[in-house]
Amino acid sequence: MNRETIIQELDFKAVRSSGAGGQNVNKVSSKVVLSFNLPNSRSLTDEEKALAEIRLASKLTNENILILQCDEDRSQLRNKDIVIKRFLMMMDNALKEVKPRKPTRIPRSVIKKRIENKRRQSDIKQSRRRPDF
Repeated sequence: MNRETIIQELDFKAVRSSGAGGQNVNKVSSKVVLSFNLPNSRSLTDEEKALAEIRLASKLTNENILILQCDEDRSQLRNKDIVIKRFLMMMDNALKEVKPRKPTRIPRSVIKKRIENKRRQSDIKQSRRRPDF
């Protein structure tokens, strides 16, 4: 994934932010909405697109468009930077190769210790019983 080319493919839209804020909210479009068209991306290979489509399935629309938004800051520029960072982190996580899990073996000493403890507990319980004549 080439970060520079993928950032050029992003579509941004400035929208009025919701919530409290008085006149600033009413007249300034500080909220940034990012949309990324996954199937039409030229910076991702077909394998990367398929992998991203699977891993980001819950965040994609029916047309496989990823939509992110940010209205954390009063500045539109800072919101744009935040949403770009969030997008790049999300794509990095989606395209990261997962290492296969190697099953570990229980060490022989641990098995031996467990069996010895069981034997000791058994002896203690045996000694509590009434003698059998």
